[in-house]
Amino acid sequence: MTSDVSSQVIVVGAGLAGVALGRRLFQSNIPCVVLERRDVFSNDGFAVNLPGNAVAALSQMGLRDAISRMGRPTRRREYRDHRDRLVFEIDEDAFWGLDHRPRCVKRSDLLAALRQGLPADLFRMSCAVTDIRQTDATVIATLEDGQAIAGGLLVGADGIHSRTRACAFPEARTQSAVLSRASWRFIAPDPGVDGWTVWAGPRSLFLLIPVGDGEVYGWASVSGGASAREAADDPRFGVEISAAFKHFPKRVTDTLDYLVSHPGSVHWSPLEEVRLDAWANDRVVLIGDAAHATAPVWAQGVALALEDANALGDLLDADADWGASASRFETARRQRVRHVQSMTDKMSKAARLPAFVRNLLMPVVGPKRYHETYGPLRA
Repeated sequence: MTSDVSSQVIVVGAGLAGVALGRRLFQSNIPCVVLERRDVFSNDGFAVNLPGNAVAALSQMGLRDAISRMGRPTRRREYRDHRDRLVFEIDEDAFWGLDHRPRCVKRSDLLAALRQGLPADLFRMSCAVTDIRQTDATVIATLEDGQAIAGGLLVGADGIHSRTRACAFPEARTQSAVLSRASWRFIAPDPGVDGWTVWAGPRSLFLLIPVGDGEVYGWASVSGGASAREAADDPRFGVEISAAFKHFPKRVTDTLDYLVSHPGSVHWSPLEEVRLDAWANDRVVLIGDAAHATAPVWAQGVALALEDANALGDLLDADADWGASASRFETARRQRVRHVQSMTDKMSKAARLPAFVRNLLMPVVGPKRYHETYGPLRA
């Protein structure tokens, strides 16, 4: 690590966003240190759905071949109602092309690929940041043990409950997603799905995506009404939650039966979003979920974080004036993120319509929203 602290980037958070940025900076020979409050790399969420723009971002990091050996490609999407009637489908191969074919991969595999070839001392575990302060030329992170680390730029890649955001933007707050209050992610045996498949009921959604090795990655949410709010605050897949899916097809109920008897296969979390007027504060900048977490309607959380890492890395590599890089990054990324947020809101509101109205509209609206959302993201 260089002795000139002003030429070092401090990255807070060693999740996918932070590790991706660490990789991008290492590739450009930019000194950096990645601080992680936990003592091990996290695997929260089990797996990751990578749409085509995420695959493109990983290719830019030199991981095209590695990603092609992970998980399973997602060649098509099916949107179904809770009686298993096909509402509409999307040919993802035709839309994205073979080079950017979407994939579903284990989160641990993706994290390992991003870390491949990086020196171990790039990451400092059990380093919780408690305070951040700036001078004219540096930014200083104070750790829980009292140690201070200085750099020329500090990047908050520490997720939706970002400590960096709390320090640099103390007025910022998360908000509940329009789609639902909470959701469950899980890994389960494959009940026989051939691609990305979601079932939408009157007040619940259930998504399954093949991830390979006879397993599926899944996501479920319940919304609407007092009982649904109570269910959303219960991390267990119990009787109350299962009741919301009792009229769903066998592929769903079989998966639910497995989850009820294997609670360790389920990760519950509140479904929150981050909408900020600014991501940059002089020599501090936020990326990924810390800056712009959205409901997973379009699977853009990881995708945007990977793009953020590439965009910020490009700016720091090209411009020695890091004091201005944070605001330039925000200018470069704001329009794309706003697009995703807007399309997330539109689809979230459609998902909350009465079932009979939604099922009448979605055969036309669904494909239109898909192309409106992902079309600009192919660039």
